[in-house]
Formats: sequence, C-alpha cells, structure tokens
Amino acid sequence: MALQAHSPEDLKRMLERIDGRGYPAYRDLEGEYRFPTFVLTVEHVQSDPFAPPSRFRIDIPLQTTGIPEELYADPVRRTAVEDFILRTAAQNLRGWRQKRGSGKSGLIEILEPTQVVLPRSAVEIGAKALTVRFVVGLPARGRTVLGRQAAEMLLEDIPSWVESSFFWKAMNHQKAREHVALAVDQDALRRWMSAEGLVAFVGDGSILPRESGQSDLPLRQGAIPFQSPPSLRREVRLPSGRMVAGMAVPKGITLICGGGYHGKSTLLRALEQGVYNHIAGDGREWVLTDPTAVKIRAEDGRWVRGVNISPFINNLPYGKSTRRFTTESASGATSQAANIMEAVEMGARVLLIDEDTSATNFMIRDARMQALVAKEHEPITPFIDRARQLLEEWGVSTVLVVGGAGDYLDIADRVIAMESYIPKDVTGEARRIMERMPSNRKAETAGPLPEKPARVIRGLGHRPKPGEKWKVEAKDLHLILYGRERVLLHAVEQLAEMGQTRAIAACLRLLSERADGRKNLAELVRELFREVESRGFSAWSGSRGCPGTYALPRPYEVAAAVNRLEGLQIKEE
Repeated sequence: MALQAHSPEDLKRMLERIDGRGYPAYRDLEGEYRFPTFVLTVEHVQSDPFAPPSRFRIDIPLQTTGIPEELYADPVRRTAVEDFILRTAAQNLRGWRQKRGSGKSGLIEILEPTQVVLPRSAVEIGAKALTVRFVVGLPARGRTVLGRQAAEMLLEDIPSWVESSFFWKAMNHQKAREHVALAVDQDALRRWMSAEGLVAFVGDGSILPRESGQSDLPLRQGAIPFQSPPSLRREVRLPSGRMVAGMAVPKGITLICGGGYHGKSTLLRALEQGVYNHIAGDGREWVLTDPTAVKIRAEDGRWVRGVNISPFINNLPYGKSTRRFTTESASGATSQAANIMEAVEMGARVLLIDEDTSATNFMIRDARMQALVAKEHEPITPFIDRARQLLEEWGVSTVLVVGGAGDYLDIADRVIAMESYIPKDVTGEARRIMERMPSNRKAETAGPLPEKPARVIRGLGHRPKPGEKWKVEAKDLHLILYGRERVLLHAVEQLAEMGQTRAIAACLRLLSERADGRKNLAELVRELFREVESRGFSAWSGSRGCPGTYALPRPYEVAAAVNRLEGLQIKEE
C-alpha cells in the first residue's frame, strides 16, 4: 500500500477524530506528513500499548540540514558524521521520556550506539536526503487512544527533537568536525598499515582494560597506559597533522606471552575489537587491526557442514574422510579446525588465537606425547605445524596468546611479553633460549595445504511456504532464531553490538531465498554487502520497511551464522 502525503493539520485532525477510540484506530495514521523542513512517515503502528513501539521515519533534504558537504564527501566521512548525528540525537532523548498512559505510551527512542563507529540504519545519509528511523510509543489508556497526548508528541515533541538533533545550526560544530577528523585519521592509519605490511597497531597511551566484563567502557582507575617496546615503535603523521606513535605488528607469526593476569588476553581482546574504529575517549582509538582479522577458538558441540578440515585432521579411524567434514556436535579440535577453514574461506588474512580458549590437542603435541602415541595413530596435525604454511601458502598471519606451550617459540617471527600490562619485545631472548634449550618435538606437517575452500551453498534449511508464519530474528547479541532453530553465536566474539546481530538475521532471511547451488558462500555474502553499500540498509529489509535497529556487521560474522545453521546444505563436488 502506497503511503499518502498529508499536512501536519491533517495529522492533528486525524488524532482529534480517533481520540477515545480503540487502539486499532491508530492504524489510520500510517502515511506521510510534510512538515516545513522534513517529512514524517508513520511506517508501522503497534498493535497495542504493550507491543513493540511504532516505527517512524524522518526524511530531511540534505541541503536543508545545512551539514557541510565535505563532512560526508566519502564513505569514511559519511559513516563518521552519521555516527555523530546519531549520538547527538540519542543524547537529546536520554532521560526525556514522558509517561503518557499504559505500556510504552509516551516513548520516543532511537538506537543507542556503542563505543564503535559503524554504519547504522537509524541515521543514513543518502544521495539527496538524511533519513532517520526511530520508534514511538503511541499513547493510550488501556486500549483507548489518547489523541491529545499523541498530538503533543507528534506535533510538538518530535519536531522539537528534530530541530535540535538533525540540523547543522543546532549541532556542536567543533565536536562534529573532530569526530569526522578522527575517523579520517584512523582510515589513513589503516591504509598506512596495509602499505607497511602490518596486521595491527597499538597506540602509546591506549587504555586497553575495560570497566568490567559487562561494560565496554574503559577502566577509569588503575589502568596502565600502553607503552610500545622501542624495537616495535613506529610514528605516523596523520591527515589532521597529529603524530601517533605505537607498537606496529608486522605480518607473520606473533606470540604474546607472559604470566597470568599481566595483560596478554586484554591485549588480544583489544586487537579483536581493533577491526572497528572507536570514538574519542574509548581508550582504543589507536588500536587498529587488519579488518579481515578473525578470532578463532574451540567451540565444543557446534554444527559443522561440509568443511574441509583435512589440513588439521585426517586419517580418521575406519577411513572416514575429513575433506567434507560434517557433524552435529564437533569436538574442541574439530570445531577449531572448522573455524579456521571457514574464516579463510571468507578471506581472513589474520587469525587471532588465545591458548586459553583453544583445544590443547589441536594446538600442540609435545615430544613426550609424540613418543608415546605414534603419528600414524594421531589424526590431528596440530596448529603449530600448520601456522607457517598458512602464512607462506595462503598469506594468513597469526597473533597467538600463549602461556604454557614453549614449543611455539620455534615458529614465531616475534615474541612480545606482557609484564604488568607493559609489552616487551623478547624475540632475541626467546631465540637464545631456543638455542640453549632446543625442543625435541618433531614437526608433523603432512604435505602442502589444499586450495582455499569455496563451498557452494544449496540451501540454509527450512524455506517458508507462501502464507507460512516464519521468523528470523535476533534475540540477543549471540542468539538468532531461524524459524524454530536456535543459531548460537556465543563463540563469535567480534560482534560489537546488538544491531549487527539484527542485521545478520536479515541477511539469513535473504540468503535462505538466494542459496540455490549456484554460488559459494563468499560470493553470496559479498553480493549482500555490495547491495547495502549502494542502496543502504533498505536493501536488507522486507516488505514492512527498514527498521532503525541495524548496524553493519562484517562478512565474517554473517558467514559464521550461516555456518552454524543445522539445516545448511552444501553442494556435492
């Protein structure tokens, strides 16, 4: 149904007409209302005051906003200024709500951003207009429409919020320019890293510890600022003119070692999130990681479908092949092998691994165990014996936190020791120890790596029939319901906010319609990202319009959700 354009006076008369009627009368409001400086669209009205609130959209001609064109002249600047506008709008609503009846009555809410800067559907700058998506709790007493209170919200409160949030004249110009300049500098630093062959950069003075396990805010008291070792320290002048110095991590195999509670895993977690840009004051503004980096861990019990894990696990008893490995409950070792192969399939160039969350038998077989159990009786080729091949044959670097497996010193290009949260380059000392105390283990590599995987997808499982009620929705950061199936993402550790999981759920719905045995997974996912890049988040939305709750995930996390579907079907070779 096409939405009709009305005036604010029409809206006022409608609200007066339905005042005191049953809640379904609010459905009459669906449509467009042309205010002097913006268009308000009521896209979907909630079924009752306790249901999810109604979806609204604002469209403002870009020229009318007054936002300088240079602030959204390219994708990096555009994302940054969208993020700034969203933060301004959310701040202006914070603590604002006026209770106007039952349930969610009186609510005006927009997506709250986290510490990262991402494209989000709540605020999008298109070719001609600024689009804002938010929700409103239309006021009612019980199931009776409160028309006068609704008129106050829609004709007074929302226009006032729009004027204070989305027009350049009301914004903090200095903070807006600083926000965009930071993103431009971060992008320039990433391009410098790529040109210099670096996989990560950690700026001096960074605050890596977080406030708590439940908070992504920086630790305010007692945090030790990061200080790079002299041998790895690099300085860069950025477009804003500022100089940034920090620890540069080259491609290759990098070990992070040290005693317990000295900051090894804290550094790795910062690198995991370094695939995203962070806002000023986060403490990790200058912690940047290759955007293709994927955190790898063991994941007991996960579904695996048609993955070639033979580089790591082969020659199983009874002759079972691992070139198209499928299981309903993977072990720690098989799940970690599958996670690596799936990441490489999507184009990951860096693996981030923590010994603490890895399967021991997947990571290492020491000399004594090699002597006790002959290789012909051990189907696992440990990661230590494939890491160098991953680098040399596939161009995949590794950053590994290790606390107890000293044999990894033999394959490391550099070794960083964390001592009381301060990193030290101990590569030279590690090599002297290797000479003085040689390892007696034997490498167990069995031949070259195969071609990089590229599985063709026949289907994602259940496909709804016409008229069938079937939902794909995110329930929390690490859980998606795909029909009746629970897609568990607890081991997908680089998701930064709930909006990404909602967008992944939308991607699963689209992929369920497109996976027909003609394209491989990487091709299908790349196609989705090209569409959202050219058309915005509406490209991933259904017939009911685009919600304002999406944040852009990475292709790796979209593929991770696909790979955990019970009904995933892989085309036979």
